[in-house]
Amino acid sequence: MIQSSTPLIVTFLVYLAGMLLIGYYAWRSTKNFDDYILGGRRLSPTTTALSAGASDMSGWLMMGLPGAMYLNGLSEAWIGLGLVTGAWLNWHYVAGPLRVYTERTGNALTLPDYMTNRFKDTSKVLRVLSALVILVFFAVYCASGVVAGGRLFESVFGMSYTQAILWGAAVTVAYSLIGGFLAVSWTDVAQGTMMLFALLVTPVLVLMHSGGPVDALEVIRELDPTRLNWIGAGGVIAIISALSWGLGYCGQPHILARFMAAESIQSIPKARRIGMGWMILCMVGSLTVGFFGIAYFALNPDAAGPVEANPERVFIIAVELLFNPWIAGIILSAILAAVMSTLSSQLIVCSSVLSEDFYRGFVRKDASQRELVWVGRASVLLVALVALWLARDPDSRVLGLVAYAWAGFGSAFGPVLILSLFWGRMTRNGALAGMVTGAVVVIAWKEIVVEQLGFALYEMVPGFIAATLAIVVVSLLGREPDEEIQGTHEQVRLSLRETGY
Repeated sequence: MIQSSTPLIVTFLVYLAGMLLIGYYAWRSTKNFDDYILGGRRLSPTTTALSAGASDMSGWLMMGLPGAMYLNGLSEAWIGLGLVTGAWLNWHYVAGPLRVYTERTGNALTLPDYMTNRFKDTSKVLRVLSALVILVFFAVYCASGVVAGGRLFESVFGMSYTQAILWGAAVTVAYSLIGGFLAVSWTDVAQGTMMLFALLVTPVLVLMHSGGPVDALEVIRELDPTRLNWIGAGGVIAIISALSWGLGYCGQPHILARFMAAESIQSIPKARRIGMGWMILCMVGSLTVGFFGIAYFALNPDAAGPVEANPERVFIIAVELLFNPWIAGIILSAILAAVMSTLSSQLIVCSSVLSEDFYRGFVRKDASQRELVWVGRASVLLVALVALWLARDPDSRVLGLVAYAWAGFGSAFGPVLILSLFWGRMTRNGALAGMVTGAVVVIAWKEIVVEQLGFALYEMVPGFIAATLAIVVVSLLGREPDEEIQGTHEQVRLSLRETGY
């Protein structure tokens, strides 16, 4: 447990107050439901980039990933390579087309909204199914954020786990509920900047106090040479599983929402450069802390107890030991920022699904803008309560929860979204088949093949492949989309070619 001190408490309180202040200003700028859900599609390239990055790189970047590196060594770095590759491909091939397509299909505000309008689904089956997938997997994803925040409050203030998850979630819920998408995006910029600072500074001090790279590597080799192997105990299957994390990017609703909210397609390339630069620096910093943390705590065994008990605390404990309390407070606030940025994004996406796709879609079609905003706020609170319930187990692992939700979204939405943007022959029934197949295969593979049979191939791989095949087969077996749907598709493709896509 970290020793609480006045500097730690002060920096935490200042940070939390700052996030609430941003939420207040966002509330003042939120005029209607479009603002609350998508920020009025007016995010600048910098805000788009940092918001997409910060909402993606949650507490797992500073807790789950360093913990995995500390526990298993270099073999876990493949996750980082897979994610960086996947993020670049997502920015390059998906961001621009999605921005244009959502605007051309009834100014779609949510992913279910886009799916419904893209395929002219009057039955609304597609809207309901995609909304249900989002709610199920985001409940798990939000729980991972609550667990990560709880771990931090537990370590810093010595609270019980139950108290810690409540306090960890409270401020995030408050500014998300009040300010909506604008609050989430603006806080993401501040949080992304703090995360970058923490992940640039901390690895340097860990290396310095481990004797430098050469000496640190020698310490790791003497302690456990298997941690220096790029191929771990899981062999090639583990490498494929790690690299496949990159497939998940094209199916994450909270990241795709940033693309939809960009001010124009012309802003996407600049946002991509900013976002990828930020991501690479953060990823390298996270992996470095986890890996060289092995050497640091081997040289400081008296301080290693909390880390050995839970490797996901390696970043937190290293910061507390290496920095003076004021700087430690700022960096630990950055860990909280990583947690809050993603949790808030997920809460807003769930809120948009409940208010736009269920409430306005089925309950009150003529609901006023003000009414929808308040339904959105109530939805934020509801989803947060479900996440708290799922996170109640103190033994929950952040990375495990994230991995499950990531695979669910990547398999259920990834192939559907990619093919819907680039293949005019795709049908509504193909989209339905892909979504159902992806979600079902992920759940079944995880519960049966991984848990029961012990075959450790990440559920993303079979889920993504099965969903893609289902879309293609069902689409080709069915009737071609009508001329209006194919015409819209061709218009979007023409518009993209004119802008360089």
